[in-house]
Amino acid sequence: MNEKELYLQKKQAQLDEWKAEVDKLKAKASGASADAQMELNKQIEALEGKIEEGQTKLAEIADAGDDAWESIKDGVESAWDSLKSAFSEAADKFKK
Repeated sequence: MNEKELYLQKKQAQLDEWKAEVDKLKAKASGASADAQMELNKQIEALEGKIEEGQTKLAEIADAGDDAWESIKDGVESAWDSLKSAFSEAADKFKK
């Protein structure tokens, strides 16, 4: 397996983990009060959008040639940082 394939595999595993976390958050939201549920659902929708963005970035890397993918990698890392931050913020809100 080359570096690109390993990178894609690692990032896909992280996305899968985040998808599972979103499923857990959905379960928690369903047990919340109506007002809290509306706010939590907004957070969940935002997270799902970020996950889709991450999936799109991975597809771009998968489609890129072995030499060109390195230039796309910076954009993916930026999207990943944004996704990590969004998950941290959402997790904090769900703890309240």
